Amino acid sequence: MTTVSQATAATREALGPTLVRLADEGLDIVVVDGDLGVSTTARVFGKAFPDRFFTLGPAEQNMIGVAAGLAAAGKIAFASSFAVFITGHCFDQMRVSVAQPLLNVKLVASHAGISVGEDGISAQAIEDVALMSALVGVRIVVPADVVEAAQAVEAAARTPGPFYIRCGRPKVPIVYDEGYRFQLGKAHLLRPGQDVTVIATGIMVKRALEAAAALEAEGIDCRVLNMATIRPLDREAILSAARETGAIVTAEEHLVHCGVGSMVAQALASEHPVPMGFVGMKDRYAESGRWDVLLEKYGLTAEAIAAEARRLLERKTKGS
Repeated sequence: MTTVSQATAATREALGPTLVRLADEGLDIVVVDGDLGVSTTARVFGKAFPDRFFTLGPAEQNMIGVAAGLAAAGKIAFASSFAVFITGHCFDQMRVSVAQPLLNVKLVASHAGISVGEDGISAQAIEDVALMSALVGVRIVVPADVVEAAQAVEAAARTPGPFYIRCGRPKVPIVYDEGYRFQLGKAHLLRPGQDVTVIATGIMVKRALEAAAALEAEGIDCRVLNMATIRPLDREAILSAARETGAIVTAEEHLVHCGVGSMVAQALASEHPVPMGFVGMKDRYAESGRWDVLLEKYGLTAEAIAAEARRLLERKTKGS
């Protein structure tokens, strides 16, 4: 069972330092920036390797084109910006210039979800996973903390092909210690359980653990899976959870109808349907406000996860 640290860090803080370390180790990394390198921490790489850092200003579509060109020339090309820009502004460039030729371009997005807070509705990317998952061959990772984010960046650098890594703005609790090893395409079992499973991503992983602790006090044995890799999805872990617990709640900082919840439901529908509950954004955008207050207002909380779990257990008991 995982014990969450009291320390905090933003997942976006992993990018720059990790790329510097990997370049020092000999990886042929280049970084293309969309004028947000301070916020994404890509500028850390630029200071260490100025001849391998290209900033294009607020021209994200050009950024993807340049990254694709560098990848076609044999480089490991990273591009970073805010999630709302790098997926929304650049979908066509990603589709034609990166996904279709399966080029070695790694997108690392910062400021995803509604936890951008005071930046407001126009800056809140809650459709980005859906957009990137629509592109064939793009691997998608949503790290739970800065430790996992650093390892995801390294996995992307060492694995050929396109990636989308979704990071956040706020400092959040560190879930993992340095002994953790991220595995691309594998869910990580944070807590065993036999009554119900919570499958969580990103900022919601810590809340899933809190929900499981609250349920334990009620005698409910809750399994928690960190589904950091959304593509390729760990179908084996999902099906095992369905067979062994008989009920699944998904929790994500994204629209549930086109995010992890819908992907898990699709995986189960074809092989082992079970009662499901969904915690996330539901057919609405948020607003400007303090990020923790927004998560509370829109139901992205441990309490909401626990409530869904209780509801599913009632359905199991009734056999529906």
